[in-house]
Amino acid sequence: MKKTYLTTLNLQHVDIGLLIFRLAIAGLMLTHGIPKLIKFFGDAPIQFADPIGIGEITTFTFAVFAEFVCSVLVILGFGTRFAVLPLIATMAVAALIVHVPDGFGRQELPLLYLSGWILLFFTGAGKYSLDHYFLAKKRK
Repeated sequence: MKKTYLTTLNLQHVDIGLLIFRLAIAGLMLTHGIPKLIKFFGDAPIQFADPIGIGEITTFTFAVFAEFVCSVLVILGFGTRFAVLPLIATMAVAALIVHVPDGFGRQELPLLYLSGWILLFFTGAGKYSLDHYFLAKKRK
């Protein structure tokens, strides 16, 4: 019995696909992160869910960090596997705690984001990223 794995994947296409996916998912997440960032630095009092009991401000700060800062890092492909960890946590809490009473219709979007962030955790950013650039430079 052969113990080899044969694939017809074109690695250049995979890297282009990862680039498009990274830009799309992180760009879409920024539509959630930018309003939170503006609210964070605004004058209005911050009211935000506290589903895990660490405080409204702390939870909101973590959400801003994940949805804005980490999304920008994913777009750049910089520290991608680390940058998606707060995003995974944020989307898991949103889908599996915050929106459970609202039903699947409200859980669907955070679950889609969660799936994408998990994908990027396992694949990394791909060739067209700062991660690849710095790793290639380090190897020389």
